[in-house]
Amino acid sequence: MTYQEKKSIVTLISTILIFAIYCLYMYPRYPEQGAELTEVLRYWGAFVLILMLVSIIAHIIISIVFNIVYRMTTGEKEPGFTDELDRIIELRAHRISFLLFIVGFLCAMGSLVMEKPLYVMFDFLIAAGFLADVSSSVTKLYHYRRGF
Repeated sequence: MTYQEKKSIVTLISTILIFAIYCLYMYPRYPEQGAELTEVLRYWGAFVLILMLVSIIAHIIISIVFNIVYRMTTGEKEPGFTDELDRIIELRAHRISFLLFIVGFLCAMGSLVMEKPLYVMFDFLIAAGFLADVSSSVTKLYHYRRGF
């Protein structure tokens, strides 16, 4: 398995674990039914902002630990360059990721138009962000495995 494949697998697993653990942590803190709109909006705002912060910090730490463990186990350094194949795979992963997020965003806005509860919009947005992140890792893994 190449460095890029291993990194994609670690990123995929860490993304799923971070999201699942964070959701399990935040779910019990959801405001009770009948709470004021400002309290509900504060909850969702905090949910998204803290998730982004936790995710970024966790991914940085996991990336550093992965590189240390990779170097210790294989004796190889992280590749210092990216070739044309790496760039094309990265662009394809970004394209699919952005497409999924935009579809999720449109569904979130559609839920507001259809007068669904406010939490439905936030659920769509958060799910779209999660699926976009996961799809990026899966796309990279698929293309590195397939050989493009």
